[in-house]
Amino acid sequence: MTRRTDTPPTWDERTQLMTFLDYARDTARAKCEGVSAEDARKAPIPSSPLMTLSGLISHLRWVEHYWFQVVFLGEELAGPLAEATDDDPDPEMRTAVDVPLPHLLAAYEEQSARYRRLVSDHDLDAEAARAISDGRHVDLRWVILHLIEETSRHNGHLDVVRELVDGRTGV
Repeated sequence: MTRRTDTPPTWDERTQLMTFLDYARDTARAKCEGVSAEDARKAPIPSSPLMTLSGLISHLRWVEHYWFQVVFLGEELAGPLAEATDDDPDPEMRTAVDVPLPHLLAAYEEQSARYRRLVSDHDLDAEAARAISDGRHVDLRWVILHLIEETSRHNGHLDVVRELVDGRTGV
């Protein structure tokens, strides 16, 4: 079972922020432990046909890519998000059902390790290279806080989907 903690080893701001982001990431992974390949691809909510365990993990991975690499570092959008259209706004969720969940989880963890290094190498007050939709440039601290919120919100979705596909609760 994935070990999780929300208690940081030290009390500086960076460690506290990253401890909570890692706790949310670990919770997402824990919600997927032991699920069958078939159940990982099931979309049990009729009004949300892309909401699968695989799709949500893929979404979390690509959301972090967007905020750290595209907004903060100023890199070009890559992967399935670069293919988003008005008719297909969430290709990272749609295409995830074709990828084994263990591969999605491994890619998410590998990327998380890279972003831990990115955060350790930059000041929390460092300004993002790209502006957000309202024209302002957020700082790295805001990006981390936003990802804590985003990941935690989707952990609720993972919780509901997991219970509906195989009855597992309580992670």
